[in-house]
Formats: sequence, structure tokens, C-alpha cells
Amino acid sequence: MLWHLIAAVVSGLAAAGIGLFLRTLSGKRLPKWIVPVCAGLGMLGYQINAEYRWFEHKQQQLPESAVVISKETGSAVWRPWTFLFPMVEAFSVVDRDSIHRRGREETPVTELIVYHFERHYADVVTPTPYLINCDTRELVPLDDASGKPAMNELRTLRKSAPLYIAACRPPQKV
Repeated sequence: MLWHLIAAVVSGLAAAGIGLFLRTLSGKRLPKWIVPVCAGLGMLGYQINAEYRWFEHKQQQLPESAVVISKETGSAVWRPWTFLFPMVEAFSVVDRDSIHRRGREETPVTELIVYHFERHYADVVTPTPYLINCDTRELVPLDDASGKPAMNELRTLRKSAPLYIAACRPPQKV
């Protein structure tokens, strides 16, 4: 957070310097207000860039075995450009290396953790453990306190669901 503030101030100062240089280059024919306007545009440009690059930055920090299974985009009134170009505000990931196959041969069950990342002033990561039956595509979350399946939240995934593909199909060799 502190580094973003410092980067925004530096971007504003750099853009103000460009505005001052342009004013000097024009023989002071450009109005004085061009300098603070350039500073504001520089800071705003940095902030927009940081918000749109958040998803790519977080993906680069994940291990190679991590698979993004969903993205949530959003728009906001105070960011009018997001109505044209929605930005990623949250995403979910499965780490293939942390998937554990267990159960008997007649009912193969896979245990996995889905990590849900949300963009806030400080990023929020919520890990949720699940059990999935790869034969029937049934998915059930595990209770945080007891570690037992919450059967009232049982659901069946589609064959094309990214979570099902990531958990039950072997990774493709490249």
C-alpha cells in the first residue's frame, strides 16, 4: 500500500515535470494550470494501470501448478472507464500439486483447496477445502470447524466446468 502511494506521487511529479517542460518549450504560451493537470493525469494513469495489472501480477506470483478456474470482473461509477473495459476484481485458483486423491476404488474422491483472491486495499485470500467425486462430478465443501463434508451444499458440476477439469483430469504435457 505504501509503495503504491509512493509510486503514484512519483508518477505525478514526473508528469508535472513533463507539463512544465512543455510549458517552457512553448515559450510560456501554455497556461500555468497545465502543470497540475499533468500531475493529476500522471497519478490517475498510474492508478488505472495498477488496477488493471493486478490480476496479471497476482498470476505471476502463483506457482506453475496453479490453475485459474474463474474470474470476476466488475465496473464502478467512480471508475467510468470500467464500463467500457471491466477489470478483474476477484479470481479463484486450484493448485494441482495440492490435490489429494483418496477413497476406495469404487468411489474415487479427490480433496482439493480452492483459493479465492479478492482485490481490496489489502488483498484478501480465502482458502476453501472441497471434496469432489470425479466419477459423478459431485462437489461438496468441507466444514471449516469439523473438516466433515457439508452435504447440504452438495452440487453437481458440468463436464466442462474448469474446477472439474483442473481437479479430475490429468494435466496436459506441453
